[in-house]
Amino acid sequence: MSEITEWQPVYAPFLGFSGIAAAMIFSSVGAAYGTAKAGISIAGVGTFKPELIMKSLISVIMAGIIAVYGLVIAVLIAGDMSPEKEYTLFAGIMHLAAGLSVGLAGAAAGYAIGTVGNAGARAFLQQPKVFVGKVLILIFAEVLGLYGLIVALILNTRKA
Repeated sequence: MSEITEWQPVYAPFLGFSGIAAAMIFSSVGAAYGTAKAGISIAGVGTFKPELIMKSLISVIMAGIIAVYGLVIAVLIAGDMSPEKEYTLFAGIMHLAAGLSVGLAGAAAGYAIGTVGNAGARAFLQQPKVFVGKVLILIFAEVLGLYGLIVALILNTRKA
């Protein structure tokens, strides 16, 4: 075990674990919200036109991917942490920033996917020509979470 110094305080691992928690919690909340919001309208679509359910599930699938982004970063951060290795204050703050980046971007993306999936499924029920536009908007919403993942990956590769 390394000694406690100004650059390796005892609370540095707490910041790293907070990054893991932020990545998982916020991205999972976004994915859950997106799944629930879009799923409600998909259930409604199924009562009127059951043949449209499979095409309407794309928003639920895209919302689920958001949680995977948080899981990837959480696993990468956890891989950098060990009781035997030195863990600096810089690493703790960097891991916290990475977790918040992917987590909060995932929460925003999940909200956007849920809102678009809800309205898109209802519109698709009325007019099937809306499907391509709905998918394009869902892709743009998903990219918000992907941006957070990219920033988190860049932050995670930085070494002091």
